[in-house]
Amino acid sequence: MTQRQLYLAAYDISCNRRLRQALYVLRGYASGGQKSVFECFLTHSEKSILLKDINLVINLEEDRFILIRLSGAKYIHALGKATLPQDGSFYYVG
Repeated sequence: MTQRQLYLAAYDISCNRRLRQALYVLRGYASGGQKSVFECFLTHSEKSILLKDINLVINLEEDRFILIRLSGAKYIHALGKATLPQDGSFYYVG
């Protein structure tokens, strides 16, 4: 079984066209999120593919993208309407 890690992906993109493209890319990997910040449970290979995909979208001179591995994901406390991340079954087509 492949080990998944919880990542937080966020972007700040200046062009509306690239913004829509980045949103489309991230939604393919995200298990939750809001606006320009997403929670992603990724394997090592999915992480590599995500970074390659997003690199094709963003302009390195104008845009920003960050992918942060969140350690200790089982100790996350959610407040308000948030839900705890679930590492359930995934079906990936790519």
